[in-house]
Amino acid sequence: MPTSSSLVISEDDESALCAPTDGSQTTSRVIEAQGLTVLPASSYASFLSKVAKARKPSPIRGLYPLEQTPGVISLLAGKPNAALFPFINVQFTVPNLDNSGPMLLSVDEDLLSMGLQYAPTNGIQPMVEWLTLFQEQEHRRGRGEGWRVSVTAGSQDAIYKAIQALVDPGDPVLIEKPVYAGVIPIFETLHCEMIEVETDVDGLKSLSLREILENWSTSKPKPKVLYTVPYGCNPTGATTALTRRKEVLDLSREHSFLVLEDDPYYFMYFGAHSRIPSYFMLEAQTGDRSVGHVLRFDSFSKILSAGIRIGFVTGPAPLLDAIDRHTATANLQPSSFSQAIILTLLRSWGREGLLAHIHTVAKFYREKRDVFEAAMRRHLHDLAEWNTPEAGMFFWFKLLLGDDGDSARLIQTKAFEGGVLALPGTVFTPSGARTTYVRASFSLLEEGQVNEALRRLRVVILKERGLTGGFS
Repeated sequence: MPTSSSLVISEDDESALCAPTDGSQTTSRVIEAQGLTVLPASSYASFLSKVAKARKPSPIRGLYPLEQTPGVISLLAGKPNAALFPFINVQFTVPNLDNSGPMLLSVDEDLLSMGLQYAPTNGIQPMVEWLTLFQEQEHRRGRGEGWRVSVTAGSQDAIYKAIQALVDPGDPVLIEKPVYAGVIPIFETLHCEMIEVETDVDGLKSLSLREILENWSTSKPKPKVLYTVPYGCNPTGATTALTRRKEVLDLSREHSFLVLEDDPYYFMYFGAHSRIPSYFMLEAQTGDRSVGHVLRFDSFSKILSAGIRIGFVTGPAPLLDAIDRHTATANLQPSSFSQAIILTLLRSWGREGLLAHIHTVAKFYREKRDVFEAAMRRHLHDLAEWNTPEAGMFFWFKLLLGDDGDSARLIQTKAFEGGVLALPGTVFTPSGARTTYVRASFSLLEEGQVNEALRRLRVVILKERGLTGGFS
């Protein structure tokens, strides 16, 4: 078994990559060459929701692959005739990675043809292949380990569909406390019991998770999923420590739950140490090396374009099949046109080029963080407490409002009236409980704007204290 130190890798570490294996092995129970135990496809039936089990494959889209059979004349799909599409070519300009100036890229004819037409539900084939190879190399996972990749309309699309596929109304679910506000409505509409797992500067507290699970009432089923943002967590900015990730994986095996690894800030890591491996990578290298308990969500929004709406989900094939069946009935497919544009860029850059760009992105946000923290020290050093984030784009700080303090009224009303807008911590708790925490994003503002915003916030806090004789 690899040691802990051997698992901590940097972006450009190319050694010991998993060799691709025959995709036909994905239903195997044991992969002898790698010593891994893979959950069989049949084991996922207990994880799937009633809705997911009731969904049937699309009677049309399920037959798309047969159109590629040599000699077959297809009368199958109601595809519009491409001769009438008014797009002759698509070109766009990107910066050269060597800073030598702009570079003009053209979507090649075959790829443009794919991008303009209906495409497979899980993504156009060359895009899926590029991402599969990338995941193999980035997370050191072989193709014969029961997983695959589906392209999605952003990672939020995949998260919503994954929850719908796994959670029945009223089910208990494990979430971080505080949690990304975007998933709260998903669980609320399913009337879920949201079980909050404590977090701190080192991310999800595996001890808290263990206590919850070991003291779980035998009169009701245990949660099937844990939702977590392990890098630069939204809202706390925390990155979950390696030891805790390994303990979470051990608990997922022991108590049979899936880790929903929402990782949009994975490539926005700018800490002093090498990046901690993902849950997806660690499960193949730790514990009993059984794999199939991690469903991973990635996004291009933070590193290429938020508006292009392309993300991808990686994990056990039966779970991705359920997500794809939802897509086939909801929005047919992620945008093949967007995929063609992104794939043209990825082919031009290659993996090394993408990682070089990611390095630039991380450096940019590290500088933004440093500017914001300097302003925090200047204006709020005596009015707030915080930890320094090592990834993402958020500061999570505690206003010193006393034991009964609540940031909601001050931030939502007084601060806004004072000309500064932020989010009170209460929006990140399902119960809406009182909290003195505030989330602030440092991604967009220039240094002068940051200083002015935090100066205004200081004035608001001091004014509030002056009016009440103490913090309210």
